[in-house]
Amino acid sequence: MTEPTADRPANSDRPAVPTGLAPVSGAGLSEVPLPPPDALDPSLRAALAKVARVPWLLIACDYDGTLAPIVEDPTKAAPLPEAVAAIRALAALPQTAVAVISGRALRDLAALSRLPSEVYLVGSHGSEFDVGFVDALPADRLRLRAELYDVLQEIVRDQPGIKLEVKPASVAVHTRNAARDVAERVVEAVRSGPASWADIQVTHGKEVVELSVITTHKGTALDTLRTQLSASAVVFTGDDVTDENAFAHLHGPDVGVKVGPGETAAQYRVDDPMDSARMLALLLQTRRKWLFGERAVPIERHSMLANGRTVALLTPDARVSWLCHPRPDSAALFADLLGGAPAGHFTIAPERGGLPLGQRYRPRTMTIETRWSGLTVTDFLDHTPVAGANGDPGNALVRVLSGTGRAVVEFAPRPEFGQVAIRLQPLGDGLVVLGSAEPMALYSPGVEWDIIDDGGTDSARAVVDLAALGGSLPLELRLGTGSTEPHTLDAAQRQAATENSWNDWANSLKLPGTARDAVLRSALTLRGLWYEPSGGFMAAATTSLPEELGGIRNWDYRYCWPRDAALTGRALVDLGSFEEAEALLAWMLRVVEHTGGHPERLHPLYNLDGTELGPEAVIETLPGYAGSRPVRVGNAANRQVQLDVFGPVADLIFALGEVREPAAADIELMENMVEAVARRWHEPDHGLWEARRPPRHYVYSKVMCWLTVDRAIRLFERRTREVPAEWLTLRDTIADNVLTHGWSEEAGAYSVAYDEPEPDAAALWIGLSGLLPEDDPRFLATVLKVEADLRSGPTVYRYRWDDGLPGREGGFHLCTSWLIEAYLRTGRRADAEELFEQMLACAGPTGLLPEEYDPETERGLGNHPQAYSHLGLVRCALLLEQRAI
Repeated sequence: MTEPTADRPANSDRPAVPTGLAPVSGAGLSEVPLPPPDALDPSLRAALAKVARVPWLLIACDYDGTLAPIVEDPTKAAPLPEAVAAIRALAALPQTAVAVISGRALRDLAALSRLPSEVYLVGSHGSEFDVGFVDALPADRLRLRAELYDVLQEIVRDQPGIKLEVKPASVAVHTRNAARDVAERVVEAVRSGPASWADIQVTHGKEVVELSVITTHKGTALDTLRTQLSASAVVFTGDDVTDENAFAHLHGPDVGVKVGPGETAAQYRVDDPMDSARMLALLLQTRRKWLFGERAVPIERHSMLANGRTVALLTPDARVSWLCHPRPDSAALFADLLGGAPAGHFTIAPERGGLPLGQRYRPRTMTIETRWSGLTVTDFLDHTPVAGANGDPGNALVRVLSGTGRAVVEFAPRPEFGQVAIRLQPLGDGLVVLGSAEPMALYSPGVEWDIIDDGGTDSARAVVDLAALGGSLPLELRLGTGSTEPHTLDAAQRQAATENSWNDWANSLKLPGTARDAVLRSALTLRGLWYEPSGGFMAAATTSLPEELGGIRNWDYRYCWPRDAALTGRALVDLGSFEEAEALLAWMLRVVEHTGGHPERLHPLYNLDGTELGPEAVIETLPGYAGSRPVRVGNAANRQVQLDVFGPVADLIFALGEVREPAAADIELMENMVEAVARRWHEPDHGLWEARRPPRHYVYSKVMCWLTVDRAIRLFERRTREVPAEWLTLRDTIADNVLTHGWSEEAGAYSVAYDEPEPDAAALWIGLSGLLPEDDPRFLATVLKVEADLRSGPTVYRYRWDDGLPGREGGFHLCTSWLIEAYLRTGRRADAEELFEQMLACAGPTGLLPEEYDPETERGLGNHPQAYSHLGLVRCALLLEQRAI
């Protein structure tokens, strides 16, 4: 432990590993010098760029000759201000540790460096991690050090320029200020004398010989730090002969940098301490960008492409930042959204640079146009069969460049979230991606590509002159085939066919006059989240977009939750589209069949194809959106008990039953849902919000159990089928239970769970479901409670209770829609209209909504686009239309 002083707390005052998940603005950050492009060797720059992206990084260095220039008087060796600024800023970063390992005594190192407590200091060539270390030395070591000192004193007596430095476990002989002949004479006497003793470790440095009574060196010290901090990689910088021990202990992704001349085991070299400071500054810049996101485009400003087989996200400047393959719930091919450029992207921009003039969806389609002066990029997802691909439709991302200017295209696929290296092979009219599990190719007629080795994996770059190409260039990323042959239909024909399909569907909808354009865009988005091959719906297009910037509330929503999917299907049924709901119910029936006759064993979520999820995992190599980690794949909620799931499914069957005769499969599924409720409604569960805490009797779950039975009874009554008597009894029993036990006298309203007074927006369903009449005082009181405790400006929070996770989250758009509906049902139309307009204003420029909204930063949060948000918008618009005065 370093000796505490007024300016320097002890090492033990800090945690074993630096923590914190948000950028830190420390003193001196603006002083960090950025090196000019030619100041450091390109290979060193590339190595630093790579090592800066490891999950846990240890940066260690020597002091004299590395942080501080060598001076004649060692007591005046001050670190360069630029180096100190970089060290301080690096130490403040999360998942980053900084250490100085010096030959100096630890007490002197602390006094000279005056570095903050976030920096680990190790003295005496790695033997001093703690200022109390000398007191712990065995008695025989202390006696040996005293004997060693006496002998060395005799050797250096009357030798001008020679200085002895006594350290806790060693004695150093400095010869820097002595004449050469004197220095040589003293060093020889030391070598033939005490340096030859059996229990003495000798370390030779620049004009210094150190004799230690214990066996250690900088390499072992580095190993100790690496183990204690669980570092994924180490960067070590040093100038001295003693630093070679540290270089010798580097391996794998580690980076060693020698400062100054001389033979070395380090892979790289810089000239002097100022270059070392510049290197640290570059490392700081690169790691900070990786940790906190290089661009962090606001979540709501991303637009979604879709074709019923896959989805992709596009930034406002036409950068494909998210695309998974072969399914939307598979690993990402482009994960720039969560990992920056190294995680994969497909970028098109004018050669001259500049921001776009605008971006929009083409009307009634999922085609996106991004416009600059002289350049328009038109993007759509198509799955027309590709010539030479054996008729396999696969998926194709088509990007058409049009205009008269020059454009830069960068193509950097990174399969498996960037964890698989690929090669790009020019072939025919494009590029073939080699090394990926799935075949893929980029059709790019007439384009001359530069293939760049980007740290062991390939990227491609091209500058295209649209005027020379006749004003248009189609680029087709073909997923599922390696063909680079021309398609039987040109890009314009395929765009027309794709847009006609979306237009025909949009024209079939029964849209309200209220917020007509927003409802249409929401409907198109919901259908875009439909996975046509199986009938399942994604809850959202992405994983791990944070509910709090820099926080850990980052979940994978690319799967099919029966609850979310049923609510989505219901929204589309309400707009007049039944195909998706019918396909979903067929998906549900297949899933129920796999339970072996036990529908009560339904999981809360499944893969899009209806199979069970694997375990939740973390991708350590991705920094997350704006530094929000971890990046998760899978979802541990899969193993929870969520008894509310049956209600939305029953409600969807009932909604379809109102517009057509129920199919036999519908009746079978409805009976399955009631059977599941009958078996388990009385149990506690984890609830709608999937809290990672012990199960409780959640009010919303009980209401949904009641709703399941109610909708089954109403469906049978409507279709003049005999209602089982036990269903009527079950409905009444559940109603009595939740109405009695869900009410909180302390809150004066229905609350989150039995015997818990905390408010919860989901408690509004006590009235929205029809369980209580709209004018019931208990429902009115619950609406007021939610409004008072959970509404903040244009948004409504889910709850305020402790859910067992650190941090906070934004307001939930779906909850906002519930409060809008509650306002309408309780006669507060003006309030409903006002909040609805505020909700609409939270959408991004192309009309998409993520999961949440932060009223303080006025930014969207959570996965995007979110089905919940858009189905809530659709429901509110329809209700506002139906209940118009």
